[in-house]
Amino acid sequence: MRTRSRHVSVWMTDEEYKHLKKQVALAGLGIDPFIRNLVQGISLRPKPPETYAALLRELSAIGNNINQLTHQANARGEAVREEIQEAARLVRQVARLVKRSL
Repeated sequence: MRTRSRHVSVWMTDEEYKHLKKQVALAGLGIDPFIRNLVQGISLRPKPPETYAALLRELSAIGNNINQLTHQANARGEAVREEIQEAARLVRQVARLVKRSL
C-alpha cells in the first residue's frame, strides 16, 4: 500500500526537463525522490564518484595502521626507525590515492 496519497503533475519545456534529468543524474536519485527532497528543503549535492568509497576504505585502513604503529611506539616510550619509515610510507600512499582520485 502506498504511504503517499497525493500525486502532483508538472508541465515542463524540453529544456526544463533536460535540466531536471541532468540534476537527477548528478544527485544519483530518481525524479520522485529528487523532487521530494527539494520540496523538503534538503540540500542536494552531486553523488560522489564510485572511487570515493574505495578511497575512504583505503584511508581508513591506512589510518588504522598508523594508529597501531603510534600505539606501539607510545607503549615503549620510543619509536624505532622502521616504524617511522612505515608511517611515512603510509602517509605517502594516502597522498597518492587522493591525487589519483581527483
